[in-house]
Amino acid sequence: MSKVMRKIIKIDEEKCTGCGECVLSCAEGAIIIKDGKAKVVKDMYCDGLGACLGHCPEGALSIEEREADPFDEEAAKAYVAATKGQEPQSCSSSSPMTIMPQAAPAASGDNPAQLMNWPIQLHLVPEVAPTYKGASLLIAADCAGFALGSLQRDFIAGKVTIIACPKLDDVQTYVGKLSRIFANNDIKDLTLLRMEVPCCGGLRRMVTEALRLSGKDIPLQEHIVERFGKVTKVDD
Repeated sequence: MSKVMRKIIKIDEEKCTGCGECVLSCAEGAIIIKDGKAKVVKDMYCDGLGACLGHCPEGALSIEEREADPFDEEAAKAYVAATKGQEPQSCSSSSPMTIMPQAAPAASGDNPAQLMNWPIQLHLVPEVAPTYKGASLLIAADCAGFALGSLQRDFIAGKVTIIACPKLDDVQTYVGKLSRIFANNDIKDLTLLRMEVPCCGGLRRMVTEALRLSGKDIPLQEHIVERFGKVTKVDD
């Protein structure tokens, strides 16, 4: 198929947070969320009319004129029909936001939520965000929240939180993403909270490798959640 000079969508990945609003607004199915960023599936699916432009909260979408495959309306319709009913590739609630933590625990023993940011899953968090500036960053294993009852009080309070699992997630992709988060933001210090199981040692390797790649010297403290909720601090 010969390429033609025409108008087509352009996505600024530095601004894109992967919220997925553009996916929902594109009737031709030309956009998906991949690796936490909006991507054009195929040029032929994009009509270049820009119906998605006003739906991006970050202003990451624009129209440019460049060489591209001609818009194929029939192919776009066939693609939409073929993917209809599949698991959504976006989540509008994944838009980054800052959360005001609740008041300190009352004398009654209440332990209110202390979460400061959303989303928290490493796949969904933005690579650059105001919330990282001067922040203490907590990187915790997915399971820590279920194994440690005092997690909110002892670790999440006062920190920006990211969770990940080295056993289930794409480690190499996450190393790259973490390294960019470290390199491109003014992070004050890091706290690593992982489980005692051997596979969770991969979380430490992931974080230390990302630090190395970032070129940043960010202080790191490591804590291990043992069975029955006991926490051990790892000496440097």
